[in-house]
Amino acid sequence: MKARLWNSLEQAIPWATRGKFQSLSRFECTSSFSTTSSTRAPPATAKDAMRQKENDLLRPSQTTTSNSAVQSEGLNGVLSIMNSRYQNAGQRGASYIDGLRKRQEQHFTAYGNRTPPHNLHIYAHKHNTLITLTRPNGDPLMSLGCGNIGFRKSHRGGYDPAFQLSSHVLAQIQEKGFLHDISGITLVFRGFGHGREAFTKVLLGNEGRNVRPLVTRVTDATRLKFGGTRSRNVRRLG
Repeated sequence: MKARLWNSLEQAIPWATRGKFQSLSRFECTSSFSTTSSTRAPPATAKDAMRQKENDLLRPSQTTTSNSAVQSEGLNGVLSIMNSRYQNAGQRGASYIDGLRKRQEQHFTAYGNRTPPHNLHIYAHKHNTLITLTRPNGDPLMSLGCGNIGFRKSHRGGYDPAFQLSSHVLAQIQEKGFLHDISGITLVFRGFGHGREAFTKVLLGNEGRNVRPLVTRVTDATRLKFGGTRSRNVRRLG
């Protein structure tokens, strides 16, 4: 009777027949990969033990904090070096982008230095080409046409006379020392003769290498008639 009762009890509650449990030591309670000390008290339940293991795994180690500190120190060191260089160069309190923007405004805008530019007028019609250099207030410094370089009458209206005149004018600007006083040049085109294209070719070529960097603006002052007096009859040949 007792044997049958013991067998039924063993099947119903197996852990009751295996003797007493042995309590774990403090060293055995801590996991092998945990960063906590071995003197910690054991958790009360199994759920608390699993939660403690998760906290140990998710807790940042000391190496990660040290790496972040080293990175921050390296970044601050680079910034301090850059700031010291800018201060030594006379740009105290200004970043590299601000200095670059100021240089662009001074060199690539028409009135970056706040001094008005000189004017170079190119009057090109079908019979002649006239080039005039004036001061900012409009006073002329030099005015030349195709007749001043040896072309007469109908020979003054071609492409070659305009090309030679443009080369001569740019050379005279350099020889007379006008480049020392000129901080900027505004090109003012008028008319649609051969002189417009000829002057553009000369300015973009080797003859205009010293004048080309001074050009700040290009305008067109060709006169257009809206109504007004009656125009001349179109010339018809033959």
